[in-house]
Amino acid sequence: MKPSTYPLLDGLVDLACRDGVDIRPTLLRVLTDLYVQKPAHSADEEAQYVELALGLIEAVDAPTRTAVVASLSNYPGAPAVILRKLGVAESATAAAASSASRPNTDNHVEEFFAASSGERRIILGNLDIADKAPPRRPVPISSEVVRRLETAALQHNTGEFSRTLERALGISRALAERVTRDPSGEPIVVAAKALGMKAAVLQRVLLFLNPAIGQSVERVHNLSRFFEELGPEAAERMLAIWQKASAQAKPAHEAAYWDDERRGARPLSSPQRQKTAGTGAQPVTRFRSGER
Repeated sequence: MKPSTYPLLDGLVDLACRDGVDIRPTLLRVLTDLYVQKPAHSADEEAQYVELALGLIEAVDAPTRTAVVASLSNYPGAPAVILRKLGVAESATAAAASSASRPNTDNHVEEFFAASSGERRIILGNLDIADKAPPRRPVPISSEVVRRLETAALQHNTGEFSRTLERALGISRALAERVTRDPSGEPIVVAAKALGMKAAVLQRVLLFLNPAIGQSVERVHNLSRFFEELGPEAAERMLAIWQKASAQAKPAHEAAYWDDERRGARPLSSPQRQKTAGTGAQPVTRFRSGER
């Protein structure tokens, strides 16, 4: 194949050639995602996308073709030859666009979590070289937040870890739990990079939080190396995708940060009210007699 105008696609092809992995479905999805990210293309870019996509369409499964149709349906000027190859007429294209009830960010989330470790790294690498970067989010992450995450990991408390992660990153509870319990570990690395966590802290988190990761020294080492290689911009872009996908699922009234002190005070006040109600005016009498 001639060199790609999408640099990291060459790495994906090399991975397939070296490891014998069928990455054609992922390759077509990533290629299409990169294509629709740009509002316009040069003649060479258009020709290369058409050439590569035509060679992949016949080899991929129906869900992959459906995902490609959904992406191209929302893109003005999508190559007609590709749509015809996918068996999409104009009316069918409109139907596919209207039937996509979830935002496109949901598709990106599912693609990331469904991908293998190698594919995830390529997806993140492609995010790192994307033309349009989301606005950099302020990082008001205190050392106390990182300390809570580390303490929860050392105690094997995945529930507390995911709750802290949910509030720190501004994502849904369900997505925070997926990040926490993922057996491969790349989502934790993304979260750690977005939070500005130190490498040494991340290593302790990886060792203790999830047995599927921590019991493999090689896995912890590989993830630590990936953490060093991952650019903060790519982590921020993936976090932005997670936040957009979480926006609809999150209750509108839910606070962005936790209020542990206020929540902890409520149960303490209730028993006192019950005790006062059960003893009538006696507590008041004692208080007044003590004053005298």
